[in-house]
Amino acid sequence: MNNSDPALLDDTACMQAALAEARAAAVEGEVPVGCVIVLGNRIVARAGNRTIANCDPTAHAEIVALRAAAKELGNYRLNDAAAYVTVEPCAMCAGAMIQARIARLVYGCGDPKGGAVRTCFNIFDHPALNHRVEVLAGVLAQECAEAMQSFFAARR
Repeated sequence: MNNSDPALLDDTACMQAALAEARAAAVEGEVPVGCVIVLGNRIVARAGNRTIANCDPTAHAEIVALRAAAKELGNYRLNDAAAYVTVEPCAMCAGAMIQARIARLVYGCGDPKGGAVRTCFNIFDHPALNHRVEVLAGVLAQECAEAMQSFFAARR
């Protein structure tokens, strides 16, 4: 996954890549969440949700991308990496980002039913943690929310 492109350093371009993963997941019947992991000026991993395809409740886009990035880099510590996620991560995914030592999280829309970064919980802000994650919310928020809304509207 050596997609080297200086334009990918831009938050909007990275979120567009995550949105592409979310849309691909939706085509497969998965909840449309996408994630890309960026280190330096390249995407080192990308994924969409795969919980249904993998029959795995932990196969959220973030977890799948973190695993792929760790394998690509040969290290479970992803120091200096950024995660771009279309929807605010849940508690499991936020915890995995802490364990991976993700430096920066950029996400699109909040998740009022389980967002663990700002909406329902503030996992990254717990004083007992020895790792801090820089957070930027709201990048392409409308597009990210629309991907979720259209997915669920089609199933009603």
